[in-house]
Order: sequence, then structure tokens, then C-alpha cells
Amino acid sequence: MLRICRFNLNRALAIFRASFMFGVLAAAAMPSAQAQTVMKMASATINDVQHEWLKRFEAAIKPRVGDKLKVEIYPASQLGQIPRMVEGVALGTIESFITPTSFLVSVETRYQAFDAIGVFQSPEHLNRVLSDAAYRKRALAMGESKGLKGIGIFYNSPVVVLSKRPIATLADFAGKKIRVFPSPLQIEPMKSLGASPVPMAFGEVMAALQNGTIDGLLAGIPVLTPFKFYDAAKPVTEIHPSIVVSTLVVNKRWFDGLAPDVQTAIVETGARVDREAFGFAADLITKANQAWTANGGQILRLSGAEQAKMMTDLKALGGKLLSEKAEVKTEYDELVRTADRLK
Repeated sequence: MLRICRFNLNRALAIFRASFMFGVLAAAAMPSAQAQTVMKMASATINDVQHEWLKRFEAAIKPRVGDKLKVEIYPASQLGQIPRMVEGVALGTIESFITPTSFLVSVETRYQAFDAIGVFQSPEHLNRVLSDAAYRKRALAMGESKGLKGIGIFYNSPVVVLSKRPIATLADFAGKKIRVFPSPLQIEPMKSLGASPVPMAFGEVMAALQNGTIDGLLAGIPVLTPFKFYDAAKPVTEIHPSIVVSTLVVNKRWFDGLAPDVQTAIVETGARVDREAFGFAADLITKANQAWTANGGQILRLSGAEQAKMMTDLKALGGKLLSEKAEVKTEYDELVRTADRLK
């Protein structure tokens, strides 16, 4: 009788262990209803076209993916200064980063092509280029070999110069220390105008302007107004030597590990927000100009003759700079061909 009881007990334990292991394996094999991927979306700016792009992306993708993807937006350099965020998205510690293309040159030099001077006749012309299906596909793929997958690329704003003392003529650039993007297409033009270019992360600029480390900076007015730069300097000169192009990139390894339906949703949502971007960018620029002057800021322009001379000289300089590296020249030439086709 004792042997029979022991036999039944051992048999029951074996059945229990087998049932338990089966349940564990089955649970591991089945996707959890609670599984969720976090997508941190970083930006150095706030309340501008980039921040608006992120907010619209979050609103548009949520109905498509439900709880499969949780978007977290971190504007105003909350995840670090620009160089750290570039490193983060390249390494995968940050899933995505939205930025002017100039700041990705340290990862992929071909992004320099978007700093082209004198190529675009107007913001509308640039928008036609970025909206062209074939060119958009090429532009978004530019960083893939370096681990960056493009999801969006769009018009940000024309470049203006903010300065403590007014810049009303080309001669007024002489001797001024001007913060620039870390791109030869901003550094060398400032040198040619007699200024001293100072590459600097955006999060450091306000303090540098206030303490005299710099005398001014190149930026877009939709960035200057939300950060209340009018409290540090009033004159803005609309020199518009180039137009800022922004892009949303994600870490490619992270993206490749997502479920196919989530990948599709991210790509298609990026395209959707890009189609809306020109409209809300133009609206933000108008509102930023109005708010700038309402807070005591000035908006200046060079004379027609000086503006034309500057653009002619800078276009020649830009073409030369963008032809120094074969891989950059290839991208620049393709950009110019597309721009010429879509004039």
C-alpha cells in the first residue's frame, strides 16, 4: 500500500511539473497583451516646427498602434545637448531624434548637401524638392549605413542672424562672434563676411549670448521666439543665405526589431506629418515674427544690392565647399538636379 501511495504521489508530481513547464513555455511563446515598446523622441527645441512635428506624429500614430508603441516626447534638450542626442540615436540609447540635418554631419558627411546655399528660390521650392517621391526616398536613406533610418524630412525655416548690435549692412558682420551650426556651409560663409564663427550646441547659446561669449547667432525665427531670445538681443536680420531642413531619424537596429505592422505605421505616419509640415511651418514663422516684434524685437533686411551680392558670393563658395568630398558632391549634384527640375 505504501509503495502504491508513493507511486501515485510521484506520478502526480511529474504531471504537475510537466503541466507547469508547458504553461511557462506556452506563455513565453505567446505575445503578451501588455507588451509595449517605448519610443523616446528627442529635440533640442520647443514650441517650434520640430516640436509640432513630434506632437502631430504622436497624435497620428496612436490610433494605429494602440498600446504596442508608447511615444514619449522630450523637447528643449531634456535628453542632453545636441551632440549627446546625436550619439544617443546612433547608439540606440535614444530611439529617435529630430534635428536640422547639419547636426548629423558628424555621423554622415553627406548630410552637408542640405546646407546648400543659393539652390532654393523660396521655401515653396524647397518643399517641392523634399516632397518629390524619388528624392524623398533617397534623402531618408542617407544615414542608413551609419545606423540612422530617416522617417521624416521637411522645411524648417530660413536662416536669420540675431545680434546684440544691428546688422544692417554686410560691413556690420566684421569682427562679430556668431554662433553657427557645426557645418562648413555656415562656418565658411561667416568667415567670408568677416565674422568669427563659433560652433555651439543650442542649449549653450542663451548663456553665451548673455555673457558676451558670442555677439549673435544663426538660427530660424521660430526657434528664437519661443526661447525668448528677445530678452537677450533685439535685432534680427533676414539674410536667408540658406533654408534649414529638419529630419526625424530613428536608430535603425531598434526599428528593424519592431513588429512589421509597427514599422509600417511609423513610416506612413512620418510621411503623413511631412505632408502637413510646410503649412504649419509657414504659419509658425508668421506667428514668430509677430511675437518677436510684439516683444520689442526688430526685423531688419539688407539692401537689395547687398543681399544679391551676398547670395552670389555664397553660392559660389557653397558649390566649392560641397565639391571637396566625392560622396558629398554626389549628393549635392543630385539635390541641384532635382531642384532645377522642380523650379
